Amino acid sequence: MKKEKRLLSGAIIGTVLTLICCATPVLVILFGAIGLGAFTGYLDYVLIPALFVFIGLTAYAYNKYRKRSG
Repeated sequence: MKKEKRLLSGAIIGTVLTLICCATPVLVILFGAIGLGAFTGYLDYVLIPALFVFIGLTAYAYNKYRKRSG
């Protein structure tokens, strides 16, 4: 049970962090501040698939947690 809860919490944290970086200009500001502004055009190629992966992982972890606890 503890393993499933840890997986679920990690998946939720990853989803929220990826969503924040997708929906807000946090990563663009950070890249600009450290001198990597040229890479901001490629962020969508990484962040959108990562968001879908984390959403899928969250759904999987939730189903596994729900089956184990109920």
